[in-house]
Amino acid sequence: MKKILEVIGTLVLVVGVCGVLRELTGWFRFMGFTRYLTENVGFLHGRELFANIVIAVVGFAVLMIADQLRKA
Repeated sequence: MKKILEVIGTLVLVVGVCGVLRELTGWFRFMGFTRYLTENVGFLHGRELFANIVIAVVGFAVLMIADQLRKA
């Protein structure tokens, strides 16, 4: 369970950080699926940067939760 959470947390954190960089600089065009996550949701229109920051924070939180789990 710990490894699964670590992998999921890492992926979500990387996606969030790449989304933030894409919004600020225009880089990481290959990470275009973050655009689909943030721009196709009605209440997030115009708030893509904030949504990507939240995605990165959620990924970091999942990593912290995985770190707190004991090895079974």
